[in-house]
Amino acid sequence: MRAVLGGAAFTFATSFAAQAADTSADAIAMVDKGVVFLQKNGKDALIAAINSKSPEFVNETTYLTMRALDGTQLAHPTNPKLIGKNMVVLPDADGKLFRKDIIDQAKKTGKGWVDYRYNNPTSGQIEKKSTYFFKSGDVILEAGIYKGK
Repeated sequence: MRAVLGGAAFTFATSFAAQAADTSADAIAMVDKGVVFLQKNGKDALIAAINSKSPEFVNETTYLTMRALDGTQLAHPTNPKLIGKNMVVLPDADGKLFRKDIIDQAKKTGKGWVDYRYNNPTSGQIEKKSTYFFKSGDVILEAGIYKGK
């Protein structure tokens, strides 16, 4: 019985790890797709595409957003109330200034991940979230993934 339970736990853990890896890859792919679009069509076209909820930039696991280097939200497909706002000084559920971290790291390294805890609109719960970001010119493209409690 113990071996069966251990195997089930291993299968679940392996499946969860694979799912997390898949969604991480989805976030990177989403940002990469945004970078290509930005280089081909320009910033204004990408802002319009993101804000119009283009299926190219919104899917079941993530969506693309765009932020100016000063922190002003330029594009957001799921929460248009954020567009034009600078919320760098607003922390996550644990007091972390994650937006500032994204901007600081983007200026320093150009790309990377920032982890924080945030309200998942699907579950209505505070969950772990990771956001992949890439600095392109004077903007930062971002795609986040929720990782559960």
